Amino acid sequence: MTIFKYARSVALLACSLLGSLGLLSSSAQAQTPYPTKAVRIVVGFSAGGTTDVLARILAKDMTEDLGQSFVVENKPGASSNIGAEFVVRAAPDGHTLFMMAVTNAINHTLYSDLKFDVIKDFSPIGLVAKVPNMLVINPKVPVNSVQELIAYARKNPTALNLASSGAGTSIHMTGELFKLQTKLAIPHIPYKGSTPALTDLMGGQVQMMFDNMPTAWPLVQAGKLRALAITSPKRSPAAPDVPTMQESGFPGFDVSSWFGLAAPAGTPKEIIAKLNVSMNKVLAKPEVQKRLDDLGATNGAGTVEQFGQFLKSQTESWGVVVKGAGAKAE
Repeated sequence: MTIFKYARSVALLACSLLGSLGLLSSSAQAQTPYPTKAVRIVVGFSAGGTTDVLARILAKDMTEDLGQSFVVENKPGASSNIGAEFVVRAAPDGHTLFMMAVTNAINHTLYSDLKFDVIKDFSPIGLVAKVPNMLVINPKVPVNSVQELIAYARKNPTALNLASSGAGTSIHMTGELFKLQTKLAIPHIPYKGSTPALTDLMGGQVQMMFDNMPTAWPLVQAGKLRALAITSPKRSPAAPDVPTMQESGFPGFDVSSWFGLAAPAGTPKEIIAKLNVSMNKVLAKPEVQKRLDDLGATNGAGTVEQFGQFLKSQTESWGVVVKGAGAKAE
């Protein structure tokens, strides 16, 4: 073999080895394990509310499924916008997630100065659950039905305050819808989450609230609050004796809160898909389904694409409501 042929053979061998190493490197990158460290699920409300409760249900079982800790981190404020913006600015590597709620679809129109876009700046993972809201009052308010509450409010125009988990939440907007339909001028008192609002409601600092059923119903069962109605079209199997708003004289009154998991935009599709599969595994567990049933929640398990379409439609439909009511962030 001449020196030239030998050199050519060595060069070809080197190229072949480099090519093989390149393929191995690409393959290794494609098969990089996820997650490689603890995953944060950011909740934009204080601990104890429905968003927080559902996030913790997911975190517990997704930790077992994916082999890394899923930790809930509460960042309340500005009707969950503080938590949402924190996640938007996080690295899109799947290690910082956001427990999204209907509030975020409402805020898209309600706030004129948001520093993020709920559609463009998030990668949807999946819908977790839907729940009705429940009209609850402090037990010292001397009424036992929605119509009695309306009559009491008209006779005592300064006796009631309406609490919410924050301006722009579905809890707030449900209350505004109630006020609009009854023509009652009840002051709205926003809080940084359901837990502090419910604490003041039980203490009598505020008198009424449309709270998510999963957090309100246990307090009703404990005798700390009184339930007058739920906002779904049908009664809840978890609270069969509580009438709907429609049964209470409000035809077409149908409001549900929803909760879903999302990541920063740009998160790799394979990570999003892996998280969706894990989330759906959790939601399919009989013990989790039982927990949702007890909370009065409807299982939202589905695909990434379904949640993306749902988020878009919710943002558009709530935008119509917000503009129609002339509502603005407080």
